[in-house]
Amino acid sequence: MPPTITAFDRSPDGGKGRARDTRVRWALEEVGQPYEVRLVSFQAMKEPAHLALHPFGQIPTYEEGDLALFETGSIVLHIAERHAGLLPDDANARARAISWMFAAVNTVEPPILELVTARILESDKPWSKERLPLVMDRVRDRLKQLAARLGDADWLDGAFSAGDLMMASVLFRLRTSGILDEYPNLAAYVARGEARPAYRRAFEAQRAVNTR
Repeated sequence: MPPTITAFDRSPDGGKGRARDTRVRWALEEVGQPYEVRLVSFQAMKEPAHLALHPFGQIPTYEEGDLALFETGSIVLHIAERHAGLLPDDANARARAISWMFAAVNTVEPPILELVTARILESDKPWSKERLPLVMDRVRDRLKQLAARLGDADWLDGAFSAGDLMMASVLFRLRTSGILDEYPNLAAYVARGEARPAYRRAFEAQRAVNTR
């Protein structure tokens, strides 16, 4: 039986690929693994059946036989370790790719999510106007460091890997902010990720749910 993942029955982003199930779909598409999707409502995400899979009541989850996983980093790493195509064969290169996965979610994503919160959820607060530039500068600090490391390379460490999949997925959230355009090599890096056939399939599958 193919694995089953969960996704929003109606994504908050309207199918623009920012929901985290897109990352898992992309990983499965990259390795050529068929999968099934169980759509869940916001209400269902807080009910016992879903909380048994994801204790924090979020998506996605991943079920395969008697294995149930949550957190996109964990799920993508599991997929990458079980199927060829997302992790290098060389042990050192493999370890570096996994390091980039952790960097994406632990170092680069937090200030980006803070920016999303500041722009959308806190925009009506009296202190928002003063706070927003500070948050944007924290994002720029991380992007400057990442851009310097990437340089003129296509990917972070040789061939495309799960590290790039996670990093590009994190950077996708900056599409509409204008900040990414300040770093041309990162904008091009994201565009290369979006151009991958596996990503396009994942994106279209997520969008189809929201346009049905």
